[in-house]
Amino acid sequence: MRLFLALMPPPRLRERLGELADAAHAQCGGRRMPDETLHVTLAFLGEVTEKQATELVDGVQGLAVEPDEWHLDRWGHFRQPGIVWVGGPSPALAALHARLWSTLEAQGLGSRPARFIPHVTLLRRADSLDLAPCPARS
Repeated sequence: MRLFLALMPPPRLRERLGELADAAHAQCGGRRMPDETLHVTLAFLGEVTEKQATELVDGVQGLAVEPDEWHLDRWGHFRQPGIVWVGGPSPALAALHARLWSTLEAQGLGSRPARFIPHVTLLRRADSLDLAPCPARS
């Protein structure tokens, strides 16, 4: 099974993120992500066995997100494969990401990516990556 670990925002925040996805889609085209799928990916693991998934659940159950404010105040993109996102720095998410990957590596589940950019993917396969200032800033 393909597996990734993510944080799912509450419904009201996903609605607001959906509004940002609409704004990004109006500027860039592409495939807009449905509101109910908007999330913050902490780790993409790809294919894992059922046994690995069960061990993973046991290993990450105690991890918690420290209280923090996260300002989603900038657009960004990953040129390949045309992903447009909204995000911004978050010390709490960066710390959670580091703790999570320490657990994953100890279980032999992949290796930590070179960098972590806290973000929510709004569009895939965008026709353009040129964005006006992020409306979340106002």
